[in-house]
Amino acid sequence: MKYETQKIALLYFVVAMALFAVQVLGGLLAGLIYVLPNTLSELLPFHTVRMLHTNSLIVWLLLGFMGATYFILPEESEQEIHSVNLAYLQLGILVLGTLGVVVTYLFDLFNGHWLLGKEGREFIEQPVWVKVGIVVAALIFLYNVTMTSLKGKKTAITNILLLGLWGLALLFLFSFYNPGNLALDKQYWWYIVHLWVEGVWELIMASILAFLMLKLTGVDREIVEKWLYVIVATALFSGILGTGHHYYWIGTPAYWQWIGSIFSSLEIIPFFGMMAFAFVMVWKGRRDHPNKAALLWALGCATLAFFGAGVWGFLHTLHGVNYYTHGTQITAAHGHLAFFGAYVSLNLAIFTYAMPILRQRDPYNQVINMASFWMMAGGMTFMTFVLTFAGTVQTHLQRVQGDYFMDVQDQLAIFYWMRFGSGVVVVLGALLFIYAVMVPRREVISTDADTTVAAE
Repeated sequence: MKYETQKIALLYFVVAMALFAVQVLGGLLAGLIYVLPNTLSELLPFHTVRMLHTNSLIVWLLLGFMGATYFILPEESEQEIHSVNLAYLQLGILVLGTLGVVVTYLFDLFNGHWLLGKEGREFIEQPVWVKVGIVVAALIFLYNVTMTSLKGKKTAITNILLLGLWGLALLFLFSFYNPGNLALDKQYWWYIVHLWVEGVWELIMASILAFLMLKLTGVDREIVEKWLYVIVATALFSGILGTGHHYYWIGTPAYWQWIGSIFSSLEIIPFFGMMAFAFVMVWKGRRDHPNKAALLWALGCATLAFFGAGVWGFLHTLHGVNYYTHGTQITAAHGHLAFFGAYVSLNLAIFTYAMPILRQRDPYNQVINMASFWMMAGGMTFMTFVLTFAGTVQTHLQRVQGDYFMDVQDQLAIFYWMRFGSGVVVVLGALLFIYAVMVPRREVISTDADTTVAAE
């Protein structure tokens, strides 16, 4: 570890992995409720479980991005982080807000209160006081990393990373605007949800992936930066107007059907570019880096993101197709593989690379780590196919034949059981990953006297 303040990232990563465990366990419980609807129906109803599942996903991904920034920025800018105390204060505010959200959701507190109660808007259900805390934490974070960057060396990786982080924070401000008109609400709501995951988060993803490729492959920085600029340009060009594919059926003018169809079809390009970038960098690379698990996660991230966000997104993005598939299990298939491929795998890649460095030991438990990759990637891929088949059947029965929603759901039960089974595999893989990066590997080393000793 070159810079002392890189240690800030360690605590962020630990908290993120704890929330990662909560998120996948919440998802597994939600999957169980799908097949056994009375499970915890009074104690922990489905809508609460789903809020915890989706909200913990967002929070742990953001904590991972922030921790990655604190790890990457000192190396790239050749400058220690501006303020360690501010970094830990920011984390404390976010943890406090997270606990407040969990308690509010679990016990349904202050229902309807403008300041203390949940808002009921998907992904941004947080009470207003928590949103204010998030903004304060974001301002602290942006001040800290921007001051660090201004004092140090400027690189394409840090410039694009900071652009993505600033965009992420500014777009969140739309969460405070909650108009009474539902169509208007959804129009601005997508400014957050879409322009995060298909806009500024792609910038963050590209810059972190570029850093990993630089470290793991040894390819010249100039080559990495050229790829990075192309990927970012295509992501912004397609992603901003690609927001229109969410405007098809919410009461907006009909021209959004064409704008959304055309530009969201182009959104597959930056994800293909990231996949090509990752594999070309490994092919051109001259470095035999010992951390093979980190390289596997980086390549897996680029590949699964291309299929989950790119291919599966394209499958139902054209308005003529979306007219029938909108809101079916095909949407769930796309969402699960896209999030796992693009952002979950990205965080797990940087955790795998950085944790051995932060804990000052060689890459460890690599076989277990790579096994966790194949379990999670395999489980999530199977889940995606299962939900795609379920969505196809649902679309025909419900949207074409006109069968009743609940009658159709009964006929999809076999698919939901298979989804639950794949969820079990994903959870086991997630727990295995946490074990691999947190627990030191014990080796048996032979001595001259033919005795053995245990060592890290």
